[in-house]
Amino acid sequence: MTPPAPTRRSGRWIERWDPEDEAFWRATGERIARRNLWFSVLCEHIGFSVWTMWSVLVLFMGPEYGLTPADKFLLTSVVTLVGAVVRVPYTFAVAVFGGRNWTVVSAGLLLVPAVAAFLVMEPGTSFSTFLLVGLLAGVGGGNFASSMTNINAFFPLRRKGWALGLNAGGGNIGVPVIQLAALAVIGAGGGPRLLLGVYIPLIVVAAACAALFMDNLATVRNDTGAARDAARQAHTWIMALLYIGTFGSFIGYSFAFGQVLTNQFGRTPLQAAYLTFIGPLLGSLVRPVGGRLADRYGGARITLWNYVAMAAATAVLAAASMRKSLPLFVCVFVVLFVLSGLGNGSAFKMIPGIFQARALAQGLTGEAAVAQGRRLSGASMGLIGAVGALGGVGINLAFRQSFLSYGSGTGAFVAFLAYYGVCFAVTWAVYLRRPAGRVPAAAAASEAEARLGYAEV
Repeated sequence: MTPPAPTRRSGRWIERWDPEDEAFWRATGERIARRNLWFSVLCEHIGFSVWTMWSVLVLFMGPEYGLTPADKFLLTSVVTLVGAVVRVPYTFAVAVFGGRNWTVVSAGLLLVPAVAAFLVMEPGTSFSTFLLVGLLAGVGGGNFASSMTNINAFFPLRRKGWALGLNAGGGNIGVPVIQLAALAVIGAGGGPRLLLGVYIPLIVVAAACAALFMDNLATVRNDTGAARDAARQAHTWIMALLYIGTFGSFIGYSFAFGQVLTNQFGRTPLQAAYLTFIGPLLGSLVRPVGGRLADRYGGARITLWNYVAMAAATAVLAAASMRKSLPLFVCVFVVLFVLSGLGNGSAFKMIPGIFQARALAQGLTGEAAVAQGRRLSGASMGLIGAVGALGGVGINLAFRQSFLSYGSGTGAFVAFLAYYGVCFAVTWAVYLRRPAGRVPAAAAASEAEARLGYAEV
């Protein structure tokens, strides 16, 4: 017998939702979940574009704007900072307001920074005004957290990897898309207001689509206790440290790449725009590959060797920066983007396995262990994503200081190289190092089992 469609109440609320029921999923659940996924991707994609639009707008801002390279790096740092901070409340807004309702609100909020930037984008505007408007653009960074939380609730466990990977990748691609849009605008002789004029109606369309075609799940409830418990777990903050090195690198380099090309290598905005979109595009597309490799070889192992590759690429970047070799610099920077995307996938894939292993180590078994692992990993993802995005702030501030002190980005690359070394050491020491020989046999066996679980997720 075909199960009944999910019951609804006003405001597009679905009262009954059981995606783990195969009959329910085939009859009605999959169609509804996929519809919500596609429009969630659309809204998150626009959110990423608005969040990173200042990485493009600063390329338009020539000498007539009166901003130094340090001013521009500070401006993009503020945007990144706000985007990281708002991810925490956005994570829990879905349960408070409903996934569809919050998607409409969060998409509509994107009009505020877009319209504000359209109004002030002209020579003579003060730097403090640009900072304030840049701060508003940070709300676009929060859309990722609420979108992932919402879509996670729609899909059964066996489909979550595909759904969340598609949702995250579709959002991340908003970075290269706005850079490509800028390339088209610059190439056509347009200016920043033309670029913003394209996105303002797209924001309206995205919000309207969310209102018309998405749903709220009444079964989603905000578990503030889970957030508190996740914050008390050392592994939440260890993974946040590692995620700073992967996603922080991706978003930080996305903001900074064009500025480095114009300030250090003398590229024009048009020449820089021809190059800046390649790295974020490939880094976005390769993110699911990192997760797939983690499935096969273990998340900790892939993350560990990915940091080795990122450190090696950064060392080459520092050398290319000192030699002022533009072809080598661009090629290796693109490789670094790809590696950051791989690391995003493998690091995020580690999180459920870590908390599952912790639940087993605490004596839980069966469904109790699965439920506890899922509860803490879901709550920790918002915190880890928020802290990880702060890495983008650090990267832009490092570039700012490097250009102030040395007139190039070389000093920043040396700092990044050191950080990747720290991440390598932490990954090995916490998740892969074998117990010392002097540890009692029973304790060593228990620790080895937990570390194996970490390595294999």
